[in-house]
Amino acid sequence: MTSTVELTKENFDQTVTDNEFVLIDFWASWCGPCKQFAPVYEKAAEANPDLVFGKVDTEAQEELAQAFGIQSIPTLMIVRDQVAVFAQPGALPEEALTDVIDQARKLDMDEVRKSVAEQQAQAEGQAGQGGQ
Repeated sequence: MTSTVELTKENFDQTVTDNEFVLIDFWASWCGPCKQFAPVYEKAAEANPDLVFGKVDTEAQEELAQAFGIQSIPTLMIVRDQVAVFAQPGALPEEALTDVIDQARKLDMDEVRKSVAEQQAQAEGQAGQGGQ
């Protein structure tokens, strides 16, 4: 019995919308580092039953991989309150994955949303000045 959810373009948005904290492993069956990371990810899923651990097969779900600009796999992404708070390519060792999960749990999401809004406003301001 696996404790991870297979994410597809059909269930991705719903999963991220319905759950406060979602980890996403972008992987492929031919990828050696992905195979090495899989048991580490599975163990973390078992250790954190309150979180949703999803997996996106980048071969079967090319649209999702492209939508998130996945360049190399495995890539781990963490989404809290529908905001991507972490994204990093590479197979993390168990201790590093545990640390990343702990850090993501401790984030003040009000601060994160405020920071994202400020960055967006800044980007829009720069885009508006570009045409003058």
